[in-house]
Amino acid sequence: MTQEALSGFAADIVRWQTAHGRNSLPWQNTRDPYRVWLSEIMLQQTQVATVLDYYPRFLQRFPSVEQLAEADQDEVLALWSGLGYYSRARNLHRGAQAVMALHAGQFPRTAEQLQTLPGIGRSTAAAIASFCFGERVAILDGNVKRVLTRVLGFSDDLAQSAHERALWSRATELLPNNHLADTMPRYTQGLMDLGATICRGRQPQCLLCPVQARCRGLASGEPERYPVKTRKLKRSAQALSLLWAQRPDGSVWLEKRPSPGIWGGLYCLPVFESDEALKTLLPPGLRARLEPLPGFVHVLTHKDLHLSPWRAGFRASQTLPKAMASAQRPGAWFGSAAWPGLGLPAPIRKLLESSSSPVATSVSSY
Repeated sequence: MTQEALSGFAADIVRWQTAHGRNSLPWQNTRDPYRVWLSEIMLQQTQVATVLDYYPRFLQRFPSVEQLAEADQDEVLALWSGLGYYSRARNLHRGAQAVMALHAGQFPRTAEQLQTLPGIGRSTAAAIASFCFGERVAILDGNVKRVLTRVLGFSDDLAQSAHERALWSRATELLPNNHLADTMPRYTQGLMDLGATICRGRQPQCLLCPVQARCRGLASGEPERYPVKTRKLKRSAQALSLLWAQRPDGSVWLEKRPSPGIWGGLYCLPVFESDEALKTLLPPGLRARLEPLPGFVHVLTHKDLHLSPWRAGFRASQTLPKAMASAQRPGAWFGSAAWPGLGLPAPIRKLLESSSSPVATSVSSY
């Protein structure tokens, strides 16, 4: 693009966003970096409609970075339960603590400094700096990559880091140059909105696009071939067995999952690699009384979890075998009233809430 075309592109995006972009989402129309940061982290790999439910609840409980920093991680994870990608919540908590400890409660004002906080990558840091401080810095999330590669006709394979760096450079060239305090937030939001609503992955609505006259992808007749990225993550599957150990009063044994790892830091029914591994750790009398529950599949982004739950009735004073209740697998008995306040994986929460009636048990020698 010529310099004139570069500046014209930014102006087109700003005008379109002002008139037709999304302007009523709860994390918009604010320059509070805490609120923008929270929304950016929640929106990673998560649909806007889902975040609309979680965002206000989270802010109601933690209205400031100081209150989030002071919170117990279990409470943070409980509010995050169901959003998935729980490392985001752990990093959010650590990030709040870093803002308080290292920056006296004030967010850094540049993208470069923001990237020093846990869980904040280059694009997220740029979004915060652009929205809140008007910094002239480019974002490059999935939607924006799609918009820019189509407009520029950028056909290099983004699976190669050198090509992605080249796109970062081109994205920076396109940024506004004037009145940055006003134009940068509009421009950044406009690229996000355009990718989410018009320049979609399939069946883009090119006739409604404000930059259709500049778009090389449209001119080629094949806008959907952009962006080019050859390396794709393969889906995998994993089978896991779950032990639902329940006492007569309905309390259930939940253990805290190790981090990192699947459901790291969350409370969960004890997890085993197979039904046999689960049964091996139980005494013979209890093993004979195991009740198989219907198995189900929980779909993650790149993995299908085939979950096989088994329910066992424990006596009121009975404890788990030492191998299942150790320092490596810390846990406790929790009644149903405590479950809403725990960080539970979504499939485990649904399982417990759907079948939470107490298990009838009889005193025996096991």
